[in-house]
Amino acid sequence: MGKAARRSYTGAPSTNKQVDAAKHLGSVFKFNTDLGQHVLKNPLVAQGIVDKAQLRPSDTVLEVGPGTGNLTVRILEQVKKAYAVETDPRMAAELTKRVRSTNSEKKLEILLGDFIKTELPYFDVCISNTPYQISSPLIFKLINQPHPPRVSILMFQREFAMRLVARPGDALYCRLSANVQMWANVTHIMKVSKNNFRPPPQVESSVVRLEIKNPRPPIEFNEWDGLLRIVFVRKNKTISAGFKSSSVIDILEKNYKTFLAMNDEMVDDTKGSMAQTVKSKIETVLHETGLGDQRAGKCDQTDFLKLLYAFHQVGIHFS
Repeated sequence: MGKAARRSYTGAPSTNKQVDAAKHLGSVFKFNTDLGQHVLKNPLVAQGIVDKAQLRPSDTVLEVGPGTGNLTVRILEQVKKAYAVETDPRMAAELTKRVRSTNSEKKLEILLGDFIKTELPYFDVCISNTPYQISSPLIFKLINQPHPPRVSILMFQREFAMRLVARPGDALYCRLSANVQMWANVTHIMKVSKNNFRPPPQVESSVVRLEIKNPRPPIEFNEWDGLLRIVFVRKNKTISAGFKSSSVIDILEKNYKTFLAMNDEMVDDTKGSMAQTVKSKIETVLHETGLGDQRAGKCDQTDFLKLLYAFHQVGIHFS
């Protein structure tokens, strides 16, 4: 990934008069709601979000989607350094002007560009009023950081947030729930009404606390995700139903051939015998684990780990 451009902006010096930045900016140009530009305007909510991060004076913070800086200025008061990733040059310019000639000016560095494509610097804490369209990519980018943050305080659309914390048997429990909860501890910490934003979004929001597990679970991310993609394809049907798809069989057959080749074993696929071998192994695993007739929506991490281990024992892999 290429590094995002780091730019400085010039503008009129700040005055002593306090201005509601979101209100002022709204009069200058129209917010782009397609980019998730809903600025948090309630100062009590903004301060509450920052307080939940339990920032330290030595911390470096990454903020995603700073907008007009209502969270940023509060972050800068408490930390050594802050990076703000912003995709809209207009917002970046307004944020730069807001901190100019303040004690926090030298603490802030704006990374102009798409967060998902940006090569991130080291940071201790992530705080984000997340544009809803990058919610999942943001979560998984944080989880896969080589040096993940100590804690992340993230605001999402309410339903997405509740999927992150849903438990087996809950209506909202899904692949996202099982995937994220393997790699991180997630807790719901605050509801935020849409009336706290300018312009108001069409949905309510929630704030979650994400703490990535350290040490990481001793499994490979793509393997775990690959298994969950299959078992959750129809979460309210039996797990065995997900393995009956011809496309799934084709993928697992290809992976099995790779496994045999890596272990210097003979690959004999005459008359489609390899596909039958894979099907037989799948049936054996589902029967011996007793999970074939279970529904993914009611299974927990222990069940999925049991399934993954059993497949590995017979040479079936998911990445």
